[in-house]
Amino acid sequence: MDSLLAPFREAPETAGILTDFDGTLAPVVDDPAAARPLAGAVDVLHELARRYRRVAVVSGRPAAFLAARLRLAQAPDLFVAGLYGMEYAEGEAVTTHPRATEWRAVVETIAREAEEQAPEGVHIERKGLSVTLHYRTAPEFGAWVRAWCEQTAARTGLVVHPARMSDELRPAVEVDKGTVVAELAQGLSAVCFLGDDIGDLPAFEALDRLRADGVTTLKVAVSSAEAPGPLVAAADIVVDGPVAALALLRKLT
Repeated sequence: MDSLLAPFREAPETAGILTDFDGTLAPVVDDPAAARPLAGAVDVLHELARRYRRVAVVSGRPAAFLAARLRLAQAPDLFVAGLYGMEYAEGEAVTTHPRATEWRAVVETIAREAEEQAPEGVHIERKGLSVTLHYRTAPEFGAWVRAWCEQTAARTGLVVHPARMSDELRPAVEVDKGTVVAELAQGLSAVCFLGDDIGDLPAFEALDRLRADGVTTLKVAVSSAEAPGPLVAAADIVVDGPVAALALLRKLT
């Protein structure tokens, strides 16, 4: 690991440290609203942001949610990409992708329908520009959630994105963690990304393209019992859960 981290530690002025939030900086919990970063994680991010050219959290969470939990107002050099790139935040300012805003009314209607129709135990997470149906506390309804989301997508034009014990409906906007990573990596000589879920695969794929262009890259999979096999197989390093992910980030400070 030390040799893989060396290019970052030796030239932080041209390096980027990018990471997911849930399952990486924060343990996965039954209630998504209760998610919090591990103790010390925010301080480590702030320290990294002061040292490295670019430090960012790239997540499916709304940017405002991340900004509050990462104390973004106190870290002017820390950047947040929320909702897989449909929102950005620096400090207290949140910017929304212009094409995504066109879907807000559709998503609101679908979120209301999901709350009315979902079986008890399925948690509906409203994200403003997307909605996620979680079945972590009611796994017997996983098939119902997938079918409902697919039927809803077919009639609305929203797109289904599977994740850990959940399915999300998002606008048909061509952004994901891969497009975000490619944008944030511009001008950098070394880029790493830490992630734990299937939605992080596009970020790994973006790093593969950067590596082919001569950029030093590092793909870190944060493992768990639910970690998708393709993500783990594609990683350069596999660490055991958020605690180990935080330990790796500390090595970069």
